[in-house]
Amino acid sequence: MLVLGVSLGQSAVYAVVSLLNKLTTGPLAEQEARINVSQSERQYFDLTYQLLGIGFALVPVLLALYFLSASGRGALRRMGLDLSRPWRDLGVGIGLLALIGLPTLGMYAAGSALGLTAKVVPNALNTYWWTVPVLILAAIKNGLLEEILMVGYLMDRLPRFGWPMVTVVLSTALLRGSYHLYQGIGPFIGNVLLGILFSLFYLKYRRVMPLVIAHSLIDIVGFLAPAVLTILPGLFAR
Repeated sequence: MLVLGVSLGQSAVYAVVSLLNKLTTGPLAEQEARINVSQSERQYFDLTYQLLGIGFALVPVLLALYFLSASGRGALRRMGLDLSRPWRDLGVGIGLLALIGLPTLGMYAAGSALGLTAKVVPNALNTYWWTVPVLILAAIKNGLLEEILMVGYLMDRLPRFGWPMVTVVLSTALLRGSYHLYQGIGPFIGNVLLGILFSLFYLKYRRVMPLVIAHSLIDIVGFLAPAVLTILPGLFAR
């Protein structure tokens, strides 16, 4: 799976190493996992780095869509990533956000209480005029990257190699959890459960757009809402 090797699979390996580093440094609860960090103290170089990071992160998505399109019917249409029913997709996405919001908070709170979750800092950017738009773009990038690859792509490709669907659902959910391990065990478990839920939704409705919307929205809330930054820290960001 070369697509994973240059994207989320690579992130999973780094996340495991990061978790081991944290565990061998000191108590996990006393350490930080920083997301959306500044890349330069110079404003416009920082902006450039942020936009480049978002853009290059989406290249594996384009590669996956190319592979799916090459094997037959259009990739976007096949996985339900289109604007054929925008309001219904938006409504379902908001519904999924509401459904997963409280369990996400509970999992993070439980992990923190048990000392199994690092303190997640979802926004470590300096404050500039472009900070909010960049954070929104980063959230949308996460939604596109994770849901297109983890759900739309892998749930199409893996069964072609003879994988039973149960194995596909569980393995993609575990992979989703693994690239969040740098945040701790609580986010790992939460994202495994979310991966199972999203996969089952996709199997029933064959539309990835509501999943992209739900994922993007929860990251937008986690990145931007000051009142919940300490309890909803962008758990689905890579």
